[in-house]
This record gives sequence, structure tokens and C-alpha cells, in this order.
Amino acid sequence: MRERRKIQKVLMGIAVACYVASIICAIVAAYLSDGTANPAVASMMASVVFFAATGIVLHIIGSTNLPSLKAERERT
Repeated sequence: MRERRKIQKVLMGIAVACYVASIICAIVAAYLSDGTANPAVASMMASVVFFAATGIVLHIIGSTNLPSLKAERERT
């Protein structure tokens, strides 16, 4: 098993927070929905899409095996 970098662990935490925010926005949108064209419901549903997509992207970055990009010098 490989070691994750510290930033990847932070990104996984932010991804979970985005998933939770997406669920909360969906609950608020369902609560505010009364069958009419309410702008608050539209903005909550846009927030659901935004937070879910952000969570997916950060989750993938946090779980990917990233190569080391350090330039190594040869010692002679």
C-alpha cells in the first residue's frame, strides 16, 4: 500500500465536506419546493450539482497515485 501525501488527505476531507454540503442543499431544496418556480430552489439545486461535482473531482485527486515531481540530481 502506498503512502498518501498530506495534501491528498486534506483533499479527501474537503471532498467529504462537499458531499455533505450537497446533501444538505438537496434537503433544503426539497423543503423549499412547493411546486412553483422558486428561484431559491433553483439556486439550491445548482449548489447540489456544484458541490457534488467538486466532491467527485477532489475525491479522485485525493485517491490517485501521484508521481513525485521533484527533480533529482545525480551525485558523482
